[in-house]
Amino acid sequence: MPEPAPPGRGGRRAAARGGTEEWDALSELEARPATTEPEPAGQAAIEPGAGRSRGDHFVQSLERGLAVIRAFSADQPELTLSDIARRTGMTRAAARRFVLTLVDLGYVGAEDRRFHLLPTVLELGYTYLSLLSFPQVATPHLTTLSDRLKETTSIAVLDGDDVVYVAWVGPRRVVASGISIGTRAPAWLTSHGRAQLAGLSDEALDAYLARTPLVARTARTTTDPAVLRQRLTEVRAQGHALVDQELEEGVTSIAVPIRDASGAVVASVNVGTHARRMSPAVLRKTSLTPLQETAAQIERDMALLGVRATPPGQL
Repeated sequence: MPEPAPPGRGGRRAAARGGTEEWDALSELEARPATTEPEPAGQAAIEPGAGRSRGDHFVQSLERGLAVIRAFSADQPELTLSDIARRTGMTRAAARRFVLTLVDLGYVGAEDRRFHLLPTVLELGYTYLSLLSFPQVATPHLTTLSDRLKETTSIAVLDGDDVVYVAWVGPRRVVASGISIGTRAPAWLTSHGRAQLAGLSDEALDAYLARTPLVARTARTTTDPAVLRQRLTEVRAQGHALVDQELEEGVTSIAVPIRDASGAVVASVNVGTHARRMSPAVLRKTSLTPLQETAAQIERDMALLGVRATPPGQL
């Protein structure tokens, strides 16, 4: 039976991989003299963070420790000591000290003289990720959508009988007047609202329509509850809502729902344009697929980061 790894620092390393082979390899590394070796020909050492201003407070050891962690990638998840030294611009002796420290701390594992990151590294970013709000998670995707379509994009959540805009990206010229982050609008009048109302149960939808006065905003506004109910049924079936100049003359928009991990509709993402720029049919043709892709990306990140779409005031 092989002799168990000694307790303490070495024991921590052996436990990280569950065997003594790693302990032997690391013990051999520690036993070697801390000699330096020249950089390979044509490979210039690059100091991590070079070019940035540094104050008197700057701790280079911390910078170098983080550089070792950043040296690993999806393409190269396992690195030798020489690989790490080359990729961080350190001497082999310096890289060795930082790597072994990270092994001691449980962030790096070793096997057959090759090193790899351990899941403990995720702790370094978890606090930041846990503080991200829904708009912060969604806005990068919204920006990509706006850049792709060259139109205004926004995200809204249903709050009571209204929708509240929580993120907005795009050229001001095609936005309904007065619409900005925090703006409230009657849900039934907007593509955002209809995309989310369609996700309600029949009972909840009937109750909403019964208590909501349908007051015309433009000549195109739907004011007949039966007609609106039919349109919401169609939205539920087709998975998107298109509203043409019902909230404001000249403004047309299309929205798709955003769902949580359970499948419940929790928000919506839309594209808005001026009616003179694009007909409803063209807006649907050009925007629906990108909208669906954006919603799927936001849903993926929400699930990954554990973020909820919460109306303002309920955060």
